[in-house]
Amino acid sequence: MTTKEQSRIQVLNGVIEREVTVPEAAVLIGVSERQTWRLLAAYREEGVAAIAHGNRGRRPSTITCPEIQQKVRELAEGRYAGFNHTHLTEMLAEREDIQLSRSTVRRILLAEGVRSPRRRKASRRYSRRERYPQEGMLLQIDGSQHDWLQGRGPHLTLIGAVDDATGTVPFAVFRHQEDAHGYMLMLREIIDRHGVPLALYSDRHGIFQRSPKEPESLAEQLRGRRDPTQFGRALQELDIRLILAHTPQAKGRIERVWGTFQDRLTAEMCLAGVSTIEHANRVLADFIGRYNRQFSVAPAQQGSAYRQLPEGVCLDAVLCFKYLRTVANDNTVRFGSATLQLLADDYRASYARVDVEVQERLDGSIVVAYQGRILAAEPAPPGPVELRARTGRRSNGQLPDATTDSANGAHIHPVGAERRNGAKSLQGAKPLPNSGRRSGNPRRPAPDHPWRKPLLT
Repeated sequence: MTTKEQSRIQVLNGVIEREVTVPEAAVLIGVSERQTWRLLAAYREEGVAAIAHGNRGRRPSTITCPEIQQKVRELAEGRYAGFNHTHLTEMLAEREDIQLSRSTVRRILLAEGVRSPRRRKASRRYSRRERYPQEGMLLQIDGSQHDWLQGRGPHLTLIGAVDDATGTVPFAVFRHQEDAHGYMLMLREIIDRHGVPLALYSDRHGIFQRSPKEPESLAEQLRGRRDPTQFGRALQELDIRLILAHTPQAKGRIERVWGTFQDRLTAEMCLAGVSTIEHANRVLADFIGRYNRQFSVAPAQQGSAYRQLPEGVCLDAVLCFKYLRTVANDNTVRFGSATLQLLADDYRASYARVDVEVQERLDGSIVVAYQGRILAAEPAPPGPVELRARTGRRSNGQLPDATTDSANGAHIHPVGAERRNGAKSLQGAKPLPNSGRRSGNPRRPAPDHPWRKPLLT
């Protein structure tokens, strides 16, 4: 007998001996008073056997017969070897006319030690995390790709941040795509309005960390660490800690905020007839203010953990894209399709062969810096390649003998230009005047030339 049945017999014996009343016995047994009278009557008539369940020892009517179980095992290990339990259940019903549920097939096979070949990932245990106690200690940042305009305009991405302590949105902005430029704009607005936060919490997007599959450069291997991304470098300069989440559930606070925005903000933009990104950002700014007033919570500690920007730190020089370039011999720096001419200053007359830092600011301007100083620069004059491309050919297809550019007085011989461009020399073309050598045969000093004699001391 089970422990439960033994307890019931003990209570019923107390009722028979009038040590326990029927209402008290019903509470001890855990059944109604009417059921207690039934158990007492059956116990007096049949004895201990009346306490046992009536189906004990009987074969269930829904049990699968042993013949079918054996056939399922043989098919699972033979013809359908390698099928997972769900697929095997479908094949048994379709081809073998064996109608069983997936749980029944699984129970039959597990009893024989036949496991499904498909390994399911074990579910992870998640637990709630306490909010940070003070505003500005931690901001969760993320981008939400959604059809915000519901077909009325381009597909936009909402980039924003959520304060972990209060649940408010300090700033958000619509962008055409999730990019580092948008995150820098968002961080700049937060710093201008509130201050510098202590930490940011984000996913493992390529904007925040470089892919582990990306090979390391030789310099990174020598240093023993990888270079940060442009956004990661800006956070290091501002002394903001970046925390990378391993799962979307870890930053569930901002994920829930995006769900609310996708429900309410899209409806309000539809009501306002928004169809452009500029109009969407204006509606977003008004919506954020009302959202913060309605859904914000009080932090555990009063005050703000936002820091003031240190003195001497130029936010434009931090929240930008920085690249290293080497100055050419003519004191020019190439960046994309632009060429900048560096001007002389009080520190150096020439910056030729010097590694400088080219900063692409958020407003689109390009600044050249060296050792923390901004160098004076201006657009460089067009080079020889641009000048040759500007002169072109005559209308009759013949090259002119000589061309003088009126802009800077540069004298360009067309034959020399064709040779430097890799083209073959033309028939009847004359060599450069006063060149002292024939075309394609450079002149070499004689053995008794003064250049070949040693220097007398």
